[in-house]
Amino acid sequence: MPMKSPVIIDLKFDQEEVAAALKGAFPDREVVNLLHPGSRKRDLSGIDYAVVWKPGADLFSRAKDLKVVFSGGAGVDHVLTLPGLPDVPLVRFVDETLTTRMSEWVVMQCLLHMRQHRLYEAQRDKRIWRELSQPEAKDFTVGVMGFGVLGQDSAKKLKTLGFNVIGWSKSGRKVEGFETFGDSGLDDFLGRSDILVGLLPLTPDTKGIFNTGLFTRLSRKGPFGAPVFINAGRGGSQVEADIVASLNDGTLHGASLDVFEQEPLPLESPLWSMDKAFLTPHAAAASDVAALFRHVEQQISRLESGKPLEHLVDRNAGY
Repeated sequence: MPMKSPVIIDLKFDQEEVAAALKGAFPDREVVNLLHPGSRKRDLSGIDYAVVWKPGADLFSRAKDLKVVFSGGAGVDHVLTLPGLPDVPLVRFVDETLTTRMSEWVVMQCLLHMRQHRLYEAQRDKRIWRELSQPEAKDFTVGVMGFGVLGQDSAKKLKTLGFNVIGWSKSGRKVEGFETFGDSGLDDFLGRSDILVGLLPLTPDTKGIFNTGLFTRLSRKGPFGAPVFINAGRGGSQVEADIVASLNDGTLHGASLDVFEQEPLPLESPLWSMDKAFLTPHAAAASDVAALFRHVEQQISRLESGKPLEHLVDRNAGY
């Protein structure tokens, strides 16, 4: 039986989590964890697989025989721009745990805005006991921009709670149970969205797409008279100066942001002190490292048994 190729692990994650997840992973092959001191000078030639997230600059010059590169996260823009990235299949991380965490975060943010949680927190700080007029989920249309695996799961959960949900993707893909829009229907989609959820990949087309020009096209017919913007896709898709200005002048009623143009968010950013914004530190759907390794094992098993890889990235589309 031919010897199975080792797997290179080059993940800038919490190394205790990586080490714990590796204890039960890849039992039938060698694992080369490049952040382990003993692996730093290891010969990487002849190795077929690498799992990466912000890998070392010399990885691809050292591992010249790779057959597949696995992204350590759902997003792949960080991989596509790596110098020396070989022309081999690139697989993104798709897993139920990641999908569930993302949709939970999206649902939570929609509910926080709908139930006016910021205003109740402000009242609590001032010891004010006053009930606010409460709209229902059915009074809001949520537009999910980016209607792939994550967007569809979020949409299904929001719909279960009673929200009206519509979806947008560049291709205008049809999804049973939802009204969907493509490029030509963007204005109609935005004009009906009381809450806009951004779950877009970062591509040249989506860079800076969430800006004042887009916010002014959102619905102003919802219960709050101004829209809410929620982004858990990629920080490069938003213009934070425009978000700040739109919150200040009422173009936006509120915002929830899990991703930022620069991470960590600079201490001088005005977003830190904005009452109308909920912020989380790129934690909406942190990768479960054990689940990531299970996903990689499954894909390698498929490949080595003659089946096609799943969740391949289209490099021309950028996702």
